[in-house]
Amino acid sequence: MELLTDPNIWIAFFMLAALEIVLGIDNIIFISIMVGRLPPEKRNMARRLGLGLAMFSRIALLFSLTWVMTLTTPILTVLAQEISGRDLILLGGGLFLLYKASHEIFMEVEPQQPKEASAKVKTVRTVKTGATLFWGTILQIGLVDIIFSLDSVITAVGMVDNISVMVAAVVASVAVMMFAIKPIGEFVDKHPSIKLLALAFLIMVGTLLVAEAFDVHVPKAYVYVAMLFSLGVEALNIRARAKR
Repeated sequence: MELLTDPNIWIAFFMLAALEIVLGIDNIIFISIMVGRLPPEKRNMARRLGLGLAMFSRIALLFSLTWVMTLTTPILTVLAQEISGRDLILLGGGLFLLYKASHEIFMEVEPQQPKEASAKVKTVRTVKTGATLFWGTILQIGLVDIIFSLDSVITAVGMVDNISVMVAAVVASVAVMMFAIKPIGEFVDKHPSIKLLALAFLIMVGTLLVAEAFDVHVPKAYVYVAMLFSLGVEALNIRARAKR
């Protein structure tokens, strides 16, 4: 009861929940793009599973705080650069994001097959890889969730000392993202140019993760401001095209 009546606890809860939502934006974009490859009837389930994995991974990391904090201890030195477990995870995650985003951009801009051939290929792929595609997508989302959760959890540890407040903030932020991810995903699917911008955003995030792995700290606020500016310009373009 003391926790519920302490205003400092509530302030910490709302601040941390808001921060978790901001830090989860890149995760929402990644899930929305990955889910877009699935049949429409499976997308909602994939979104829920993806965010459920994100919540599970963050809570699991919160309850293993001792282990998480040891990840910042150097485990090897390469060319006078100390490398920790956290650095290796960020490096692997950044490279994966760079590869995945680049591959998705290539799939978006490559020449399309003729409709008949495309329909045949699509039918064969649907028959052969329906379940494989679904669970492969969920697995990739789960792996990226761990990467995004790592920074989120370390940030939470730096802000709040109470594990109950951390868990409550994570659950609240995921609940908010549950409502936001479907309209965001549908909007991204409806506007291909927005999808390309989102993929470019993921490339920037991947680059930041690789830079962080080598102790080059670039404030994420710069990336968010650049992306918001690009989205603003694209929103004007969408409005102009609609009027024409």
